[in-house]
Amino acid sequence: MARNVSNSITRRGMVAGMAVAATPGVLTGTNKAYAQADKAKPENQAKSEKSLYDRLGGVFAIAAVIDHFSDAVVKNPIVGQKSKNPQLREWHTKNLQRLPGLKFMRTLWVCNAAGGPLQFTATRPGATPLGLEEAHRNLKISPAEFDEVAAELGRTLDFAKVPKREKAEVLAAFAAHKDEVTAGYVTGGKRG
Repeated sequence: MARNVSNSITRRGMVAGMAVAATPGVLTGTNKAYAQADKAKPENQAKSEKSLYDRLGGVFAIAAVIDHFSDAVVKNPIVGQKSKNPQLREWHTKNLQRLPGLKFMRTLWVCNAAGGPLQFTATRPGATPLGLEEAHRNLKISPAEFDEVAAELGRTLDFAKVPKREKAEVLAAFAAHKDEVTAGYVTGGKRG
């Protein structure tokens, strides 16, 4: 039986956006080996300016940092399991079986946004190209909650020893989607 295979990959229920990556050489074990092997390729040395994806260390480094970031968000007292936001609290307590898939989708998102070879496609397309507003609408994420996730992202980048330039680029890419991610929040301090 023939089956069509798509080059794009979809995501479900992405919580609080994307995450980040580490640079070559900052991770230990196999991730460091992959990053160093990639760095040693002659075609990479010939480029005058590497993409953010390459400077972050590629998919293996990105996935390692996404893993750390995602676990930190779950434990974060403002946006995780003890959040005052009932939708975020419920997701981080009753939907953790979906966390591996979310980590995968976040990794794809970062790879795609950083100029890497992987393609991210929304499972719930919205008005924006990434559809982040639809994926987050039912979570009713406030601007302050979004900012806390961004702060957690910053802490994860620091943990991974991501250089200042790359950290700033990742945080700017994250911040660019604040309006989409907070679209479901009802202003006036009340959640819809």
